[in-house]
Amino acid sequence: MTPRRLALVAALACALSGALGGGLVACSKGPQAVAEPDAGQVVDVELMAYLSEARALHHQANLKEELGDLKGAIAAMDRLTTARRPAGGRIAEVDEVLADAYARRAELELKIGDLAAADRSLRSGLEHAPDTSYFRGHLVEVQGLVEEARGAQLADAGKAAEAKQARERAITLLEEAIRIQEAVVARATGARDGGAEGGR
Repeated sequence: MTPRRLALVAALACALSGALGGGLVACSKGPQAVAEPDAGQVVDVELMAYLSEARALHHQANLKEELGDLKGAIAAMDRLTTARRPAGGRIAEVDEVLADAYARRAELELKIGDLAAADRSLRSGLEHAPDTSYFRGHLVEVQGLVEEARGAQLADAGKAAEAKQARERAITLLEEAIRIQEAVVARATGARDGGAEGGR
């Protein structure tokens, strides 16, 4: 999971790799990344710096988690979710980073048994992933895991009926996550197939 997440953030930083390779590319559709008619494409430096900061904080969270410092790992994600964001209104790449960071924070909070905090993180994350996407699907998946854990806690407390309800909510949420990711795959596959048809 961790290497995949880091690969995701690295992919979002395509402008950085493009700049280092000598070919400047625009990674954002935000106003600061729009190319001038005669100036060629430009790199959004603010966005590059933000994505680089996100990568560093994910690495820091990894190290702290490996050392058993889960609260320290959560603190690293807190820094990311509260970090200063690039100017220019909502930027898709920033929303994706935040949705992913909130999902990871919720997973860490789940590991320490703080289900209320995990709920709050997931609600915040969903605000950054309102549409059908991998990021929304992952947030809903983690919601299902939180409900599963809640069911276990309730069962341990002898609250069988409430535990059953929590487990049923978990099943429903996990099914929703599956549907979202199936839709993402279908859309991507359709786009590829359409591109192939168009190229014939």
